[in-house]
Amino acid sequence: MFSNHIKTFARQVLTTKLKNKSTIYLIAIFNLLLFAALYAEFEVRSHDHHQVEKYSKDVRQRWENNPDKHPHRMAHYGYLVFREKHPLSFFDPGINNFLGNVVFLEAHQQNSINSSEASYSSGLLRFGYLSAAMILQILAPLLIFFWGFNLVSQDRENGTLKIIFTQGISWKQLLWGNTLGLYALAMMIFVPAILFSFLLVLFHDPSIFTTQFLSRFGLLILIYSLYFLLIATLAVYISARSRSSRSALITLLGIWLFFNLILPKVATVYGQSQYPAPSKIVFGTQVEEELLKLGDSHNPDDPHYQHLKDSVLALYKVKSTDELPFNYSGFVMKEGEKLSSQAYNKHYDKLLQIYQQQNNVFRLTALINPMVAVKQVSMALAGSDYTTYDDFRAQSEAYRYKLAQTMNNLQIKLISNVRGKRIQGKPDILDKSYWSKFPDFNYRFLSFSQSLSQEYFALAALLVWMLVLALFVNYSKNLKVI
Repeated sequence: MFSNHIKTFARQVLTTKLKNKSTIYLIAIFNLLLFAALYAEFEVRSHDHHQVEKYSKDVRQRWENNPDKHPHRMAHYGYLVFREKHPLSFFDPGINNFLGNVVFLEAHQQNSINSSEASYSSGLLRFGYLSAAMILQILAPLLIFFWGFNLVSQDRENGTLKIIFTQGISWKQLLWGNTLGLYALAMMIFVPAILFSFLLVLFHDPSIFTTQFLSRFGLLILIYSLYFLLIATLAVYISARSRSSRSALITLLGIWLFFNLILPKVATVYGQSQYPAPSKIVFGTQVEEELLKLGDSHNPDDPHYQHLKDSVLALYKVKSTDELPFNYSGFVMKEGEKLSSQAYNKHYDKLLQIYQQQNNVFRLTALINPMVAVKQVSMALAGSDYTTYDDFRAQSEAYRYKLAQTMNNLQIKLISNVRGKRIQGKPDILDKSYWSKFPDFNYRFLSFSQSLSQEYFALAALLVWMLVLALFVNYSKNLKVI
């Protein structure tokens, strides 16, 4: 696959670098950092998983142990659900620490998901969170740049580059040889981290090894491997283009700062300015105003509910709601729940569209910043991105709506239509056995394909980056030897 000259240059880079004790120390330090980050995050994820299981069982037990009561009281008693972290999130926690973990579900009200890690942490969390993904995405490229900035430029400065080319060596062979040697060094950081991750899962929780997990982890390994090859190629190419090692180092440091600090910040600020999102108060006001337009169930003179009442009375040919063969109050609450959910979902969809537009601005920068592409795909595969979070919100909201409407249907069918009186044998309260018939909340993670559906552009951007750099290397005949 590779010519002997390419293999020779790769072997030379690897041998020369490993003879330097500082290289060994740096590899050891990075491995220790990665092992510590992986183990700590794995323990956190395991602890959170057990906590979610424990408190979910407690919530369910309390729900089922409620005494006989009116179903609408149960709808307002509500249900607590907890956000489960994806099994692969120990590798890349993404934005998990800044998102809520618990939501209280009740009738007529869509509550926020609360109790994020950041809300209980010091302000230092905003400056970064040491995770394996953060080390590999940000710190490892800096190390690769440090190792590779003088691979070609130093030979030019020493005058040995001219001697190399007199032996019939091409620029293509020299650059690919140095790139592969540098890439092999980078793999000495990455491969142990991958092996350690597998061992963590194997000895602590082998049940995680599902087809979905292995598919995600397999692609994650491939993405980071491509990323390191890309970074190594960039480092060697800049070294070859630079007149001196000093200018190569300055250029590579500038690129690293641009990739990791300047461009992400500019893209985020620009996206928020171009597509401003309403505040929580404004959003709540918009939902309330929309609901008032649709109909106010608490207002007896509301046109929508007055028309609804007249239609029902005419249909059953009675003069009063007390004469209806079902609980009219439950019927009104069912209609109110439907309208309030419609109003909320309408405005939330608009809000989500704004967030998508902001994120799309950030995603577009992947064309000029491979770190963004890797970050987006990594979080998606680890289930620690906003798409996964919003899917939890959507599933919990669907469960909330089902709970409220189930209680409303019980009231409509089984509760007396006149308070305090048994009409047609119907009581004022229901037996507690009805509560256990309502199913527990069971969150399902997005599938492998669903998680990637938002990140095809990022994957394509990575491939474009690698293709462009490969073309630069393959057609580098015009680079100066002296």
